[in-house]
Amino acid sequence: MKRKQFDVELKGEGKPAHLVNDMIRNKKRVSRLEHIDGATWFRTDASGLKYIRSNRRRFKLKVHVERLGDGTPLNRLFHSWVALLLCIIPFLASLFLWQVDVDAEHPEIAERIEQKLKKSAVVPMKLLRQLPDEGTIRSQIMTDEPDLSWVRFEKKGATLSVIPMISPKTTSKVEKTGKPGELAARTGGVITGFQLKSGERVARLNQTVKKGDLLATGVLEQGDKVAIVGAEGAVFADYWLEYKFSLPKTIQYRAAGEKSLVIEWHLPWDKKDSANYPFWKIVEWHEEADDSVKTITLEEGMEKKFLIPLLKHKLLSETSFEKDIKDENILQVTFDSDKVTGTILFLINENIAVKRPLSQGGDD
Repeated sequence: MKRKQFDVELKGEGKPAHLVNDMIRNKKRVSRLEHIDGATWFRTDASGLKYIRSNRRRFKLKVHVERLGDGTPLNRLFHSWVALLLCIIPFLASLFLWQVDVDAEHPEIAERIEQKLKKSAVVPMKLLRQLPDEGTIRSQIMTDEPDLSWVRFEKKGATLSVIPMISPKTTSKVEKTGKPGELAARTGGVITGFQLKSGERVARLNQTVKKGDLLATGVLEQGDKVAIVGAEGAVFADYWLEYKFSLPKTIQYRAAGEKSLVIEWHLPWDKKDSANYPFWKIVEWHEEADDSVKTITLEEGMEKKFLIPLLKHKLLSETSFEKDIKDENILQVTFDSDKVTGTILFLINENIAVKRPLSQGGDD
C-alpha cells in the first residue's frame, strides 16, 4: 500500500537545516528539499512528520504541514478498488440486453412475437453485439404476421422495446374481376413487399422467384374446410433489367417546368405605360415557364448528367407497369459520328404479380 506523504514548511528563529540534517542522520524520509522565500520545504512521510513534531521546539522552528493525496484525482480514482469496481460494473452491464418488451395491442400477437424473438436469440442476458440486425428481425416477424404494416424497435439503455404496428382495417369490399384466380410472377426478382386485397401469401419477403412462380394463392384451407376466395393485389420485387438503347447524337427536348422571374418597371414619367397602370404601381413581377424546344449534342462525359436521366424517362414511359428505378450500372456506351448506342443495367422495383386461373379448383 502506498505510504501517506506530507509537504513540510519550516520557518523560525532556529536553523531549519539543523532539523533536516538530524532527520537524515536518524534515517527519516526527506525528499524534494527546496529553499523558497526564507522558508525550507521538503517532503516526508508519517514517521518523519512525527519526528518533526517531537523536535520542532528544540530547534525553535514553526512548522506548516500539507497532506498530499496519492497523485491527481484521476490517479486516486484508479488506485481505489471500490471506485474502480463502481466504474467497471455499469460498463460491463451495458454490454448486455437486460429486458425485452413487446408492446402490442393484442396479447395473442405479443405472445407470438415473443416466441419468434426467443427463436431469434433476442433474449435477456444476451450480448448486444450478438443480437441479429433489426432488419432481419423485422423481416422474420412481418413474414409470419401478415396483419402487421411495420415493426418498430426502441432501445433505451439495456432495454429493447418491440412495437408491432397493425395494418388499418379497410371496410371496402374487394373488387372481383372475373373468376377467382391466383397471383404468379410475370418476371423473376427478389420479393420486397405485398399489397394483397385477398388471398394468402405463398412467397416470402426477400425470396428470389422465377417467372411463373406462385406468389399468392386464392385457395384458403383451414382444417378440412377449403374456401376459394381468389387472390387480388400486388407483389413488388427488385430485378435487374439490361436495357439496350440507340439514340441520335443530336437530340431535341422540351424544357418543361423551367421557370424564370420577369420584372417589369413602370416609371411615372413614361407616358406609354402611365395610361395602363396607376402611378403608385412602379414595379411588377411574374413567372414565365420556358417550354421552348432545345437542341443538344451528346458527347462523352455526359452519361451521368444527361444520358442516364433521359434513358430513365424513356424507360418509364415505354411500359404501362408502375415501376421505380432504384439504381443503374453503365455496361457499355459508344459514341459514333451520328448516334449513341449502349447497354445500361437498371435495378427496377415494380409489381410483378399477374393473375392467372387457379391451378386446381375454383371452376365453380
